[in-house]
Amino acid sequence: MTSMPRTLLLTLTMILSASAAVKIEKTQYRGWPNCYRISNGDVDLIVTTDVGPRIIRYGFSGGPNMFKEFDEQIGKSGEATWQARGGHRIWIAPEDPVLSYALDNSTISAVIKGDVIELTGKVEKETGLEKRMTVKLAPTGSNVEVVHRIANKTGKPREFAPWTLTMMAQGGTAIVTFPPRGTHPRDLLPTNPLVMWAFTDFTDKRWQFTKKYLLLRQDPKNANPQKTGLFNKETAGAYLSGSNLFIKTTTARDPRKQPDFGCSFETFTNEQFLELETLGQLANVRPGASVEHTEHWSLHRNVKISSWTDAEIDRVLLPLLNH
Repeated sequence: MTSMPRTLLLTLTMILSASAAVKIEKTQYRGWPNCYRISNGDVDLIVTTDVGPRIIRYGFSGGPNMFKEFDEQIGKSGEATWQARGGHRIWIAPEDPVLSYALDNSTISAVIKGDVIELTGKVEKETGLEKRMTVKLAPTGSNVEVVHRIANKTGKPREFAPWTLTMMAQGGTAIVTFPPRGTHPRDLLPTNPLVMWAFTDFTDKRWQFTKKYLLLRQDPKNANPQKTGLFNKETAGAYLSGSNLFIKTTTARDPRKQPDFGCSFETFTNEQFLELETLGQLANVRPGASVEHTEHWSLHRNVKISSWTDAEIDRVLLPLLNH
């Protein structure tokens, strides 16, 4: 019998050890009996199957949830109207008062494939679309890959963009990156749109702009909604809550094909939560076809930003974006 080469054996051992580090186990969560906890000892996520698809929790193991939870809606299902609930969800853009708000209040399917869980909702009555999230947690650390897939189950083409929204808990500050800055007259062409809604008010003190970043603070005492959007090829948004920093990133391609006047990223806040949102390209999706949109997440502890200046934000954020 030929022995296995030591290098191959070592590689296989590392792969098996890595896979074994991620645990996916069925659990109840705050009244929902059919959730799944995805954990690696460093962080954990909770995904729902009694409603969804939703990722309702992401945080350090034993620590607070970085995501907003609407206590009065957690653990419930079957409602006749759309429920905010909290956590992370997938929608379609541009925003439509009926189609974007298709109900996700009923049971979904979950398939576990090794260290990956695949969550698939029922075909929506309002849209004829089927939404899926595939969640993969790294064996160690906090990195998460979330692949969002929307399939057209109707008999005709549908135009939409995937839109993924993460509702953050109260009291933190969003940090949004602008594309690389330049100088005049070397850089004469525009680099990105900065998009307003009819209710956007940049005199609101929750907004702050630096040369390289856009900041938006969540204030539980301020009920006035605020929203803006922008395009950045290397889309990145972060949320600092206490000393914990959540980061989500995606890659955009062509602003001319993005919804909402070219947005790859949007952020919204009111008194209850703040959302970090990324958007994929608009596409004319034929019957039976689907589109995908991928986000990458990470979570970092003991983060301190002493001043909201480019130099200080660069010092803290850039190493975490590039790690």
